[in-house]
Amino acid sequence: MVSTTTRAFLDRLFNAVPLLIAVIAALVVASFLLAALNADIATAYGAMFQGAFGTVNATAETLVKAIPILFVAIGICVAFRGNVVNIGGEGQMIFGALAGVAVTLWIGESLGVLVVPLALIAGFVAGGFFGGLAGYLKAFFNVNEILSTIMLNQVAVQIMNYLLNGPLLDPAVAGSNNIPKTARIAEIAELPRLVFGLPGMSEPLFDRTRLHYGFVIAVVLAIVIYILLWRTAIGYRIRAVGYNERASRYAGIKVGRQMVLAMFLAGGCAGLAGVVQILGLQYRLQTDGSPAGFTGGAGFNGIVAALFGGLNPFGAIPASIFFGGLLVGAQNMQRAVGIPAALVTTINGLIVVFVVSSQIFTQVRNRRRAKLPSQPERVEARATTAETPS
Repeated sequence: MVSTTTRAFLDRLFNAVPLLIAVIAALVVASFLLAALNADIATAYGAMFQGAFGTVNATAETLVKAIPILFVAIGICVAFRGNVVNIGGEGQMIFGALAGVAVTLWIGESLGVLVVPLALIAGFVAGGFFGGLAGYLKAFFNVNEILSTIMLNQVAVQIMNYLLNGPLLDPAVAGSNNIPKTARIAEIAELPRLVFGLPGMSEPLFDRTRLHYGFVIAVVLAIVIYILLWRTAIGYRIRAVGYNERASRYAGIKVGRQMVLAMFLAGGCAGLAGVVQILGLQYRLQTDGSPAGFTGGAGFNGIVAALFGGLNPFGAIPASIFFGGLLVGAQNMQRAVGIPAALVTTINGLIVVFVVSSQIFTQVRNRRRAKLPSQPERVEARATTAETPS
């Protein structure tokens, strides 16, 4: 007889199989697109992998690209568990970056290294406010959160454009035609580079790369959010609302409050993505007038990574690295076979379609298993049938 622990492990393993099949199916469909563009499929995918993980520097660039995606994906996990859909990661990243860079420039070097945690807190609160606003509209005015978060993305862009052309504009470029940007943050506010020194290595791992401690902060956040969702009363209430809103209300849970909280946490995680991009990579906020000019599409890629990670903060870690690798590897693929790097957007879309389809398959399987009696009950039922006289 299989133990309960082993059965649970096998169930998780089996549930992961459809995700792998979804990725393979997406890559197979993308292969037809590559063939239609007269590209060698093996060369294209080989160049993509080499560009993403072929060297230490390539791996570091993949992790750098994965950092904002991971922050947003963690927030998406919280929102979905609370039965709300957060499409506002782009705007929340921007709002978090604005708050973080404003605090950093205002404090300067006066508080020493304390400027880093203060900037992170400011970014989290600002992003959380922007996310919580959509949650409040959903909970108390029944405003569709998909529409409100998309519109708030545009509000954030316009606020950013105004501030970077006015109060936050770098005085050194005022009156010129340069891209609007803030002044550079103080050196003490920069996140240090992430370098691993391992025995037997001639030089530290990731030495002289752009990988920074934002990756460690993101992984720690994933652990904290997992504990919050599955080991605390707050997380239980959020997940209860996600499972069954009507039953949660009947049980005395304030559903509206949990929706606002879920969106606040989701927005806060996205806000951290924005401020970490400033502190660890760009050292100033600048814009070309569009959200992607700063976010790089991380607000939307985070949604894909969260879905691929099974809406679990731990699953979001490898999923974000995977999609970071796709984005970085696409550049090498473009150089190798002349295929536009934008093809990765198509691959992302295909993965979403197949992952959602796999989730439907998993849900159907789980419902069928729920209707079946457990192993001891089946054994007892067979024994009773055998003992019953005809």
